[in-house]
Amino acid sequence: MATSYGALCSDFYINQKFALKMDLPTARETVLDLFDRIRKTIPSMDRFRRYDGELSLESPVVGGQYAWVGLRETCVKSGYVNPDSLDDAYGLHLLLLEICPYFLSISPLDVDYVELVFGFDLEARGNHDAIVYEALMRDTPVGRLLDTSETQPIDVQPFIGMSLDAACDLQAYFEVKTRTPTRDVRAGEYHPEPISVYLTVRKYGAVDRREDLAETFESVRRQAEQLVEDRVLPHLVAPLRQAIETAGFQAG
Repeated sequence: MATSYGALCSDFYINQKFALKMDLPTARETVLDLFDRIRKTIPSMDRFRRYDGELSLESPVVGGQYAWVGLRETCVKSGYVNPDSLDDAYGLHLLLLEICPYFLSISPLDVDYVELVFGFDLEARGNHDAIVYEALMRDTPVGRLLDTSETQPIDVQPFIGMSLDAACDLQAYFEVKTRTPTRDVRAGEYHPEPISVYLTVRKYGAVDRREDLAETFESVRRQAEQLVEDRVLPHLVAPLRQAIETAGFQAG
């Protein structure tokens, strides 16, 4: 990972969702033509897979890095894990916004929202919920609901959303996801799993022209990068990293 974000975590990724109001076409030729077009631009994306409710085109995993595109009933999704640069991930997402309306017959009126997700995985061994509590909740009014001298946290997953404009069409969500099952807490035996930090920036509303999707993406991207720098890194990622290191919960 060459990005500065990737140096802060075990895995870093940027995902996009292009959500629609009507179902996507599922004809064999339509899907294959779209995936062939993507492969021509990004030759490494040559693995066609079928999952429950999703058709996917993926690249192989090389050194923890890979890219993917997924078609579901009412959305097109794409993601880039551990990109060498932010532009690599953005290039994939912009490619989808450019070509999908033509290959999938998407009208500007059909657009529900465009969202961008910045994800940070911080691998840790231990009770994830206790780590999150110590890093983000202790000595807050909500944190005082727990008396950790007699109890153990088993579900501490903050999720906060806010509007970024007066119309509430541009929204941001901050989320921390833990992965410690209660059976591990009972046994006192923990396996290394990631605590995930997500920032989602979502822009609702149809566009006037298909070409306007790139402008929508650019607006969402700028907001997301600013929020990552000003809020996610200092107020979520950094405290969690410190709590993991201080408590000796690093994986391995």
